[in-house]
Amino acid sequence: MRLELEHFDSLISLVSHFNSDKRCRDFITEQRWHKVVVCPFCGSVHIYTCSNGDNQFKCGDCHKRFSCLVGTIFENTKLPLQKWFMAMYLISSHKKGISSYQLSKDIHVTQKTAWFILHKVRTLFNQYDTTALEGEVELDEMYLGGRETNKHESKKTERTQGRSTKTKTPIFGMVSRKGEVRAIVVPNTQASTLVPIIKQFVDDNAHIFTDELSAYSVLDKLGYKHDVIRHCDKEFSKNGITTNSIEGFWGHFKRMVFGTYHFVSKAYLQQYINEAVYRYNTRKISESSRLADMFAKSIGACSYDAVKMLKAA
Repeated sequence: MRLELEHFDSLISLVSHFNSDKRCRDFITEQRWHKVVVCPFCGSVHIYTCSNGDNQFKCGDCHKRFSCLVGTIFENTKLPLQKWFMAMYLISSHKKGISSYQLSKDIHVTQKTAWFILHKVRTLFNQYDTTALEGEVELDEMYLGGRETNKHESKKTERTQGRSTKTKTPIFGMVSRKGEVRAIVVPNTQASTLVPIIKQFVDDNAHIFTDELSAYSVLDKLGYKHDVIRHCDKEFSKNGITTNSIEGFWGHFKRMVFGTYHFVSKAYLQQYINEAVYRYNTRKISESSRLADMFAKSIGACSYDAVKMLKAA
């Protein structure tokens, strides 16, 4: 019977089992390849196991050596794999995320190392358009940053209220009432920017709900069924027309940013959004199931079909 990460329902049970680097490597090897090891460079199954007992292999065709960590987020790490496993469990179990300072204390590493681990793990949360948002879909935009209240008068920027982007970064969000959400950092909230994103992520037959932003007025011409809730008239829900679901996601995202991270650099903002999106989309599964999903993504970073295609190109 294969060992699955869903079996571990606490950090103690996880650490008790993965109590050595070898156990971690054996688990990665078994989960990644099951019974047949495949060369990550040429796709060959003609593989020799090296005698050092450290999950090192040599390809019989391209003659390259590789370990079970090649092509994963653990590749070339000098950190014990037990700490990576612990970090991934902690990241998966905190609903509002975990800061690099807190993670550094929990797994006893430097803050820089913890920051590196967090951003490595966030690469697993990239959003894809392989599945379109269907059914009833809510669209909305939010603006992060630009708080002028506590600034000195000499440092305040005039006219930053509302949808101004002078000191704020716009983010565009889409949520299906079936439960899936997508969110993208955008340069502005004009129709020329938002419409291509909507076409990319939202199904053509979706029923779209928005507020009164003028950029959404073109949706009817594009063939979408489109209803508007007018927030300017103090309307928030009327005959099923509402954007409360996407507003709820924004609320969760803001609590994550302001409550856990306090400050998010614009350069890394999309990665934090990806994390919030992943947490929202997996909110109905258990912590151990979320950990298993994250782990599967972490060791699936190397796609052998993709390697073959790149070599053939």
